[in-house]
Amino acid sequence: MHNEVVSRFKFHVSRFRLRLSTPELETWNLEPETIVRGDRAVAEMTEKQKPETQRPGSSRARLMGVLNVTPDSFSDGGRYFQPEAAAQRALELEAQGADILDIGAESTRPGSSAVSAPEQSARLLPVLKLFRRHSALPVSIDTRVAAVAEACLDEGANIINDISALRHDPLMPGLAARRKCGVILMHMLGTPETMQQDPHYDDVVTEIVHFMRERLAACAESGIMEAQLMIDPGIGFGKTLEHNLAILRRLGELMALQRPVVVGASRKSFLGLLTGERIAERRTAASVAAGVLAVQNGAAILRVHDVAEHRAALKVLKALSS
Repeated sequence: MHNEVVSRFKFHVSRFRLRLSTPELETWNLEPETIVRGDRAVAEMTEKQKPETQRPGSSRARLMGVLNVTPDSFSDGGRYFQPEAAAQRALELEAQGADILDIGAESTRPGSSAVSAPEQSARLLPVLKLFRRHSALPVSIDTRVAAVAEACLDEGANIINDISALRHDPLMPGLAARRKCGVILMHMLGTPETMQQDPHYDDVVTEIVHFMRERLAACAESGIMEAQLMIDPGIGFGKTLEHNLAILRRLGELMALQRPVVVGASRKSFLGLLTGERIAERRTAASVAAGVLAVQNGAAILRVHDVAEHRAALKVLKALSS
């Protein structure tokens, strides 16, 4: 399976490399092989999950560093809104041990409003261009809009992280199929504007598993390869405190789908409810605790703000579990 996945992604990368002119490569200050490495890394992350890769403390757990280029981020208050500051932060996250960088230009906190495609692109592309001058780290773009995702893929992004699971923009499934990039499908009840208005489930985990089965089938019908796909249960997206706790406790039930599971509990408000900490940036310890539990229960990727602290915790977990 591993060789098959890598060969598929090599095909995508070879097509991507042919689209790059020599001046573009010189601007990036990157050799073509560094571009290949990013997609090889994505191929490894999206390999079908096997029992030995899901054991507690698995060395295969990856860290996705969060970078918000928005003026109203819940976690950093717009600290990295300017391209230079954002690119510098991206390099810091890589130095701290991030395996992937996740860049978003649209706040999706509860009650937030949508940001137009031109505005998202205007925020994302300068950051991505600056970062790509110095790094080949795999980059995920957090967007629901196909035009934004495609522009970023053209600049070297590797993954589409879509909180709507490719439902918001009808052009997104075709784009993912055509470009053969990594795709993260996230569960969300409603939209960011409405998702926290009394969310209700009969059984939150069972319903998320059912939703993911349907989305995986829809992706297959659209021509998206299974090897491209990862799944995210959507902690905090249309979930109460008890829903979030149930997801973390029963994360193993998502393993039946045999796709890498991404968990984004970092700094979320449910951790504030548990600890009494109202300021998101002070929820690091709580975030690490949730992340360690998620890895123990089978998470393949943690989406985190505090990379260094999570990296240290995973090293300890691995040592204790070996």
